[in-house]
Amino acid sequence: MGEKKRQQLPFIGSEALASGALNRYELRRYHRPLMPNVYLDEHIDPSLAQRTVGAWLWSRRQAVIAGLAASALHGSKWIDDDVPVELIWRNARAPEGVITRDDLLLPNEFQCLDGLPVTTPERTAFDIGRRGSLGAAVARLDALAAATGLKASAVEALAREHARARGLRQLERALDLMDAGAESPKETWLRLLVIRNGYPRPRTQIPILGPDGWPMYFLDMGWEHLKLALEYDGGQHWDDAVRVAYDIKRGEYVDDLGWTVIRVTKGHHAYDVLARVQRAWNRLSR
Repeated sequence: MGEKKRQQLPFIGSEALASGALNRYELRRYHRPLMPNVYLDEHIDPSLAQRTVGAWLWSRRQAVIAGLAASALHGSKWIDDDVPVELIWRNARAPEGVITRDDLLLPNEFQCLDGLPVTTPERTAFDIGRRGSLGAAVARLDALAAATGLKASAVEALAREHARARGLRQLERALDLMDAGAESPKETWLRLLVIRNGYPRPRTQIPILGPDGWPMYFLDMGWEHLKLALEYDGGQHWDDAVRVAYDIKRGEYVDDLGWTVIRVTKGHHAYDVLARVQRAWNRLSR
């Protein structure tokens, strides 16, 4: 099959047949059905972006992309490729992997992004902040805020136009806890852990100045008055010798400035982390 016949993006099968771009044999032989009447090259393992385009095409280009799929299009990180694609559209018979919601959507709550109708960052936050657990909602809002510069006040103003929507109480709490300085869901988890256990809200991305007075490093979060920091280390670079050397140099510099840094990895349980924080807090508060 020639390269001109290969489809790298999802497409509507009936349109490809009608235009002569493909015949029925080529459609069935070289492409897989992604959704009813929506196809993709058989060699492609569909990403979230491709499934999102496919879901929109399945809606006959009528739906507005929402939820986590919209958040990903706005540049949010940490969104798995297999999350359902949410569409705001009045159609309850969605195929597998697609969720349709017959929600009120005001004209100023969606925009065109790369040729697709997508909820604005504020409307996207309104939706993802109301659903799921509080911790997950905050992590998703953190990522969206980091990607777009989203402000809680703008989402709160939008929420006032939807006074009867479900989940508004959780949204209010999640927006209050939102912090664009979180660089991973685990950093969000760590921040929420200490807040829930009575500690003052830590500042995120604390700058550590170099000899020239400009920021040289940044600490994940902490309390500057105590010079106590928390850092989450996912361990992804432990086999990278250059990065390990950088981390050692960074750690020594921060230590020399009198900071106490509590490092947390996925192997640490919450009670271990809290015990370490309490010991350091007691010692530094004297």
